[in-house]
Amino acid sequence: EEAHLLSANRKDSQGICFLGKVNYNEFIERALGQKEGLIIERETGKILGKHKGYWFHTIGQRKGLGLSGGPWFVVKKNIRRNIILVSQGYDPADQYGEHIGMETCDFISHDPWQYAAEVRGLDAPLSREESVEITFKVRHTPDFTRGRLSYDPASGYLIESEEPIQGIAPGQYAVLYDTEHRICFGSGMITRGF
Repeated sequence: EEAHLLSANRKDSQGICFLGKVNYNEFIERALGQKEGLIIERETGKILGKHKGYWFHTIGQRKGLGLSGGPWFVVKKNIRRNIILVSQGYDPADQYGEHIGMETCDFISHDPWQYAAEVRGLDAPLSREESVEITFKVRHTPDFTRGRLSYDPASGYLIESEEPIQGIAPGQYAVLYDTEHRICFGSGMITRGF
């Protein structure tokens, strides 16, 4: 309220993770329906089975895949093609990325380029062609990761992380903060990770 944020009086925890005592799969099926897709072994490209929609599965998921010869873990999702990629190991190096792409970002408090200019004592905001230092989160953890945020009109926003991030999941959100993680700039839906 003190900062006059629109969300000041909204209840906390508005995400799907906080639905309460609701069966997640039933809720998702009512909301999104089903769309059959393939389950493919990441290392070999072999088709192992079918699923009812990528939205029923999360990166790192092991149970509920209906595959024999496991254990199998969801390691990646191809949203455009509705494909789930699985592997028998959940921690290979290729599951880490240092780049997180977002087509759009919603800035709720400060524009990161304007804020960076103010911190440097400049009169005008930095050009969006310049990258700015930030901290960010891609999942609910107490830890912030340092990185740089850049913008390209053709491809959108890009976070370049200072350290590898496991399980960058398109469809999840990246939340952006200042370098001291005192100010939340806003967030963007992850569209790609590499």
